[in-house]
Amino acid sequence: MSILNRYLTMQIIGGALLALLVLLALDVAATLINEMEQMSETYGWLQVLTYTLLTIPGRLYLLFPPAVLIGALLSLGAVAENSELTAMRSAGLSIGQISRNTLTAGMILMLIAVFLGEVVAPASERQAQQLRTFGVAGQVHLGGTGLWARDEQKYIHVRRILPDLHLRDVRVYTFDRQQLVESVQIRDAFNRGASGWEMQGLVRSSISTTGVLTARVDQEIWPRLLAPELFDVIVVEPSQMSGLALWRYISYLRVNQLESSVYELALWGRIATPMSSLVMLLLALPFIFGPLRAGGTGQRLFVGMLLGIGFHLVNQTLAHGGLIWGLPPALSATLPMLIFLAFALWGLSRVR
Repeated sequence: MSILNRYLTMQIIGGALLALLVLLALDVAATLINEMEQMSETYGWLQVLTYTLLTIPGRLYLLFPPAVLIGALLSLGAVAENSELTAMRSAGLSIGQISRNTLTAGMILMLIAVFLGEVVAPASERQAQQLRTFGVAGQVHLGGTGLWARDEQKYIHVRRILPDLHLRDVRVYTFDRQQLVESVQIRDAFNRGASGWEMQGLVRSSISTTGVLTARVDQEIWPRLLAPELFDVIVVEPSQMSGLALWRYISYLRVNQLESSVYELALWGRIATPMSSLVMLLLALPFIFGPLRAGGTGQRLFVGMLLGIGFHLVNQTLAHGGLIWGLPPALSATLPMLIFLAFALWGLSRVR
């Protein structure tokens, strides 16, 4: 890595991380204010702070593209304001060469985003959701052996939770006056909405003073398994799954000829979000070499926030609208990035 490449890389990374911290602080402050409304005896300050800390990796992951854009505008803008970019061009460096040097920083930032999104955020988001539901509802506990929940006179133990309210290896214990009267082992439980729960592979043990009566049933429909307010803790949202987990589950859905577009959209979003950081970096360059070269920090910050908000709105509109309009998930997830990439390349082509 040349001295120039190293210098530009450090400037961009420093600016992006600073912008990321500022955006994160604003986001966390808004979250704390919102969570204060949910505080109770079981969901106090400690739980609120822990929940907020656990959601930080996921927030950082989503904030990376706008942070890279704002950080690049501010850091490269400062370099241009000091006439350093002019000196680089006077030394014989073209716009393309300077742009390629800045992409080193973009690759590093993209790898950081991938690590947060694929390794850290899925696990921490899941823990945060479970902590919040336990604090608000006060009826569920998740330990190393799985999920325990209480619903009236029943205690439910779930060893494995899969997407779409698919529970595996479930045990339901029913008590009457603190005496265990029935135990049901369930291989698979599927939530069918208004139709109730479809249970498969049941072993029911009825306990009485005369002994234990065991019966095996292939399939049953139960009107209720868990209280509706506990669904939040067992639903695995696509946004909380890693790319590998999404790919595996999509394969499972396709094999069983089930609808998978929501999970495909989430998977392509996992691919597009880190790459959007590179696009945001390229998008900043035409403004630095062009109209914002002599602009102040406030002007660059305003342009960065405007573009960042615009990207977010286009991204959300196409992501959710694409499912309604029947667009392919890959197109819905990547089209905003491609639009801004085309705009960035067009802007660079007009720089002299």
